Amino acid sequence: MLETEGIETAYGQVKVLKGVSLRLDKGEAVTLIGSNGAGKTTLINTISGIIKPLKGRIIFEGQDITKTRPDQITRMGICQVPEGRMVFGNFTVLQNLKMGSYPIYRKISKQEREKDFEFVYDLFPELKKRPNEKAGRLSGGQQQMLSIGIAMMSRPKILLLDEPSLGLAPLFVEHLFETLEKLKEIGLTMLLVEQNANLALSFADRGYVLELGGVVLSGPCKELLDSERVQEYYLGMTKERRETEGQVSKVQSPLQRSLG
Repeated sequence: MLETEGIETAYGQVKVLKGVSLRLDKGEAVTLIGSNGAGKTTLINTISGIIKPLKGRIIFEGQDITKTRPDQITRMGICQVPEGRMVFGNFTVLQNLKMGSYPIYRKISKQEREKDFEFVYDLFPELKKRPNEKAGRLSGGQQQMLSIGIAMMSRPKILLLDEPSLGLAPLFVEHLFETLEKLKEIGLTMLLVEQNANLALSFADRGYVLELGGVVLSGPCKELLDSERVQEYYLGMTKERRETEGQVSKVQSPLQRSLG
């Protein structure tokens, strides 16, 4: 569905991505993990068209979109939920959601748009209670719900999520990933950047590990979770700690372990 082929991206003279290739199949949840500065957000922004690569190609549904404008990419069905809960603070919840539907406004009927509102409200009942509240007055967790709701109003084929759990309380994080599980169940394709590697690998189907702008590991998330390199460098699990906590991990779910 989506492929990047040898993507190289730079900020000025500093090269951030160094030949990154990845694949995202329809209905998959794929995660990017890596330390700060590895290039995860840069890759998301490159796919979205916000940053243009120096080299390489981005292919979406068989079409080269490497030089396509960000607004056109959104209309094609690739929608990004940026880091930092980017909502329109002076607009109400309802107005924010209406803004989200703008890319497809002329393609669907009023009745279809109303169904989209109900879909978002079913995902996030907290928003349904506050349609006329200014987005800037919502809690951090509610703003993240709204940010995802805005993206869903454009009926994305692929949802790009950049650090959705950043700065949220554990209870909100758990609720957020329960909602992402629902989207995964209905077949929405997702690319997730997440600093909490354990949480990301527990949620996604496949993962890519980025270091210094390049892919150093990739594969099914179960294999990455079992990788000693990933456990030590990204999950903070030394051999001694793995042996000590081995029995505990057998009785906890991946989500419980990642939040605990």
